[in-house]
Amino acid sequence: MRWNVGSLNQAWARGGWPMACFVIAIVLILLRNTIPAWLQTPSDSWTQNLPLPYIDFGGDAIISLSWAGTNIADWFNAIIEFLRNHKIFGLVTFKEVTREVAQWIVWPLDKTERILVLGFRDLSIPGIPWIISVALAAILGWHLKGWPLALLSGSCIAYFSVFGLWKLAMTTLSLVLVTAPIAVTIGLFLGILAMKWRSFEKALWPILNLMQSLPHFGYLIPIVVFVGLGHKAGAIATILFAIPPMAKLTLIGLQGVSKEVLDSGVMAGCTPRQMLWLVRIPAAQKTLMVGVNQAIMQCLAMVVIASFIGARGLGIDLLFRLQTLQLGRALESGIAIVLMAITLDRLSQALAEREPEHKPEGNIWIRHPYIVVAIAAIIFGAFIAHFVPQAVALPRGSTVTLAPYWDFIIKNIVFGLYEPLSFVRDYAPPYFLMPIRDFFKELPWPVFVGVLMFLGWRLGGWRMAIPIGLLLGFIVISSWWTEFMITTYLVFVAVVVCVMWGFPVGVWASSRDSRTRVAAFLCDTFQTFPSFIYLIPVVMLFQVGTISQIMAIVIYAGIPMVRYTYLGLRNVPHEIVEAAITSGCTPRQILWKVRMPLALPEITLGLNQTIMFSLFMVMIAGFIGGNYDLAREIFKAKANNDSGLGILLALCVAFLGLTMDRLLQEWVKRRKEKLGLASQ
Repeated sequence: MRWNVGSLNQAWARGGWPMACFVIAIVLILLRNTIPAWLQTPSDSWTQNLPLPYIDFGGDAIISLSWAGTNIADWFNAIIEFLRNHKIFGLVTFKEVTREVAQWIVWPLDKTERILVLGFRDLSIPGIPWIISVALAAILGWHLKGWPLALLSGSCIAYFSVFGLWKLAMTTLSLVLVTAPIAVTIGLFLGILAMKWRSFEKALWPILNLMQSLPHFGYLIPIVVFVGLGHKAGAIATILFAIPPMAKLTLIGLQGVSKEVLDSGVMAGCTPRQMLWLVRIPAAQKTLMVGVNQAIMQCLAMVVIASFIGARGLGIDLLFRLQTLQLGRALESGIAIVLMAITLDRLSQALAEREPEHKPEGNIWIRHPYIVVAIAAIIFGAFIAHFVPQAVALPRGSTVTLAPYWDFIIKNIVFGLYEPLSFVRDYAPPYFLMPIRDFFKELPWPVFVGVLMFLGWRLGGWRMAIPIGLLLGFIVISSWWTEFMITTYLVFVAVVVCVMWGFPVGVWASSRDSRTRVAAFLCDTFQTFPSFIYLIPVVMLFQVGTISQIMAIVIYAGIPMVRYTYLGLRNVPHEIVEAAITSGCTPRQILWKVRMPLALPEITLGLNQTIMFSLFMVMIAGFIGGNYDLAREIFKAKANNDSGLGILLALCVAFLGLTMDRLLQEWVKRRKEKLGLASQ
């Protein structure tokens, strides 16, 4: 019998290497209590004395670089110190530039807030009365999508005034109205540049991926250093957080314009500038408007988080209520944020879906009825406000609060659910959560890194395995491996629970059109909620602790699992389903043997989004958790003003997200190619 060496090598590559790696991993896991300590947790000597270039500030602004033993956090601090103190070309420091740029946003913030609520006292002009704001919001909703949206918009504004949240809500709204257009403009500009220059696109795309993977608090710490604390700092953080989705969708939309449309523009003799503004951008309008919608939602999500660095408005009120466990008041503020998010989302979606329409001939009230009605509402509202001060802003004595009733309801719910909740609180940690946590804490780092690198190698070869190894290697030498693994444990548990409830719900929703509509409505609604809102119900039911932390992640991150499951199953080509029915397949066989294999790539994308959402939420849920994870350390770094450490910890979270994203995206790509769905 003759053996072919090439065949043996191929057989070894197919089965030998995977089996060998699997056996090594199992041995290391089983012997994790007996192996050397450095194989379980990276040694301090690796992480505290790294040969990194250290920036040394000498006299007379002399700067020298030396390869000295230090850790990554100190290295980041040295870079920040360099940017704070080194004068560029001997003129200004980077910190002075950023603070000067930040001043540019103070004027529009101040003027918008004055128009909406504060007024111009030197001119004896009050802010827009709340009754006029209600009318204008309703008219805008009526114009964009009829009476249902008009009722929603008007009710939202009325809620702010009636429940005594008018000033806080208008401050938050003014922040969104200023930051969203700036973020959209910058994102549009970056997307256009990336479309025009391939090299710029290659450089920009990884940066956008990193920015989208960074936790919310990763933006706050450097902002405090280079901008300071206060309302303008919150605005800058909000703008930076909202740029990536707009830039990405701009690039995708402009590159997705069909060749026929571009050829038509060329044949019409358009110049390059006309091709951009008169052909590409109008053709990509729907995608661009989705980017605008996402930027608005990101701004509203971030203004709540930005309250940690001094942004005024509903966010800081909600934060205070949660810290003092005033759950009734927190619920009222939370409802206000949710109403604002839903209203802005529905208005921006309606604007994106709006088609051009021909204006009828006739007088101005026929050609522009909504403008005429709006002007009439302003005049009539101003007349009423002149004689009735309560029409400008309701005094505190005239406002309504249901906080005592909410507190009573919460107490009764908690009392009624005391036994099942106490069962979960008493038995879930020792019998379920702690064993998983201990497994992750004791998992040898070569196993964790090796398994993910091996998966990268199997999916994309060394071109994928090496970047994954570098990302995880950064975490290994960060000196925060144990805290990183606890964060990974929280994300793992949350993702498993999300799949356990989200996948069946998605399958259920895909079976009928009526169920799909209900699930789509609920997913759209819950996904508009700012992430901080999800802390309220879990604190009500579980108080503070690990279970509350995990439950907040599960509620927030389970939505993509539901959405992508029913979308994947519903998007299976009808011809294939018809062929299965003709072949005599039962409904169960059609689901599991036809729809499910074809929908698996889409469902995997939902899993990817669930992981990314979990990584975002685990940082926010750290506010109510009691684990020694990266979220806790980020809060401590912010409290101690340790910018380098905060950036390091945020990058650890981002690099885990980027690793999982690359692995799952590559698997989906290969699976679609295998199924012949790559072009879809």
